[in-house]
Amino acid sequence: MSIITRAIASADREARYLSNGELQAIRDFFEAGPQRLRIASILTENELQIVQTGSQRFWQRCPYTPSNSGNPTFRASCMRDQGWYVRLIVYSVIVGDIEPLQRIGVNGAKEMYTSLEIPLRNLVEALRCLKEVALEMMTVEDASEVAPYFDYLIQGMMP
Repeated sequence: MSIITRAIASADREARYLSNGELQAIRDFFEAGPQRLRIASILTENELQIVQTGSQRFWQRCPYTPSNSGNPTFRASCMRDQGWYVRLIVYSVIVGDIEPLQRIGVNGAKEMYTSLEIPLRNLVEALRCLKEVALEMMTVEDASEVAPYFDYLIQGMMP
């Protein structure tokens, strides 16, 4: 839930107007909007490169994994999922909240990968590789803004 939705829901539950602190938090959210949109653009425009380079790094680190077994379906599925995670991070950066990652990317996904016998430690390493590649494309300031979203996802998928 975005800061705006949280503030409004809280004020409405208490039948009051937004406090000065809540209004300032909303103001700060809007002022950070250009940075969030810049980060989202970098990730969106470079999604294919992030996934391809991140996958290559992952396969160098974890050469014995289902997605690197020579099975084209496994490889395509791995890369598709990595692109999906980059997209979820874009959504989260735009709204300034982990809710899309939590709701769509972590809750249930861990159980799904386990049931498909995908080694979670490999998934976590693949996500770390995506993070590395994505952050290399950004300024230090932008990287520090997006890194916690990757970290949340990585922590949520830990075995």
